[in-house]
Amino acid sequence: MRTRELAKDAPMNSNPPSPTARILLDAAAIERTLHRIAHEIIERNQNLENLAIIGIPSRGVVIARRLANLVTNFGGTKVEHGVIDISMHRDDLSRRPVPAVVATELPYDLESRTIILADDVAFTGRTCRAAMDALADFGRPARIQYAVLIDRGHRELPIRADYVGKNVPTSPGERVYVRFAAIDPVVADSVSIDHTPAVATSESAKQ
Repeated sequence: MRTRELAKDAPMNSNPPSPTARILLDAAAIERTLHRIAHEIIERNQNLENLAIIGIPSRGVVIARRLANLVTNFGGTKVEHGVIDISMHRDDLSRRPVPAVVATELPYDLESRTIILADDVAFTGRTCRAAMDALADFGRPARIQYAVLIDRGHRELPIRADYVGKNVPTSPGERVYVRFAAIDPVVADSVSIDHTPAVATSESAKQ
């Protein structure tokens, strides 16, 4: 596993969901969803030894770790997981503060690997594009797949997730909150949705 550590791990965005937010998935539903995605990954990838699941910060890292553990348990083959920093590959750097840089952790032999990029919410597609650009700095994977817990639509780029936990039709003025007890100050994992007065951007729409 190679690491490019440009800064200390960034603090997680732990803004609490609005009190008016509606629960989409509770902890048990999230666990069932990740189990299903893990089985789909096994069905689609015959050679699990060459598979690595790489998380997009911040909550995609939690999803990648949990999926890797599940695929390892169900498939009987150790599956690596890691992190890809996308902070300097975003296409909105001129319009917002530079995001905190996190440590990138990837397998050494990318060219023989199928890489699954994991994220919490798929929205415009720009985060996934940034992750693929960042990945290209380290090598050329044999294949890249994309797994998300929530797909809320509104693509601005021709990107589609290969594995989707739940499709959630939304309006641009809604915000999807994903919270994990492992990194957020919450008692239990959850996914919720709420309406926000301002038109959501690709980042504010997935907190």
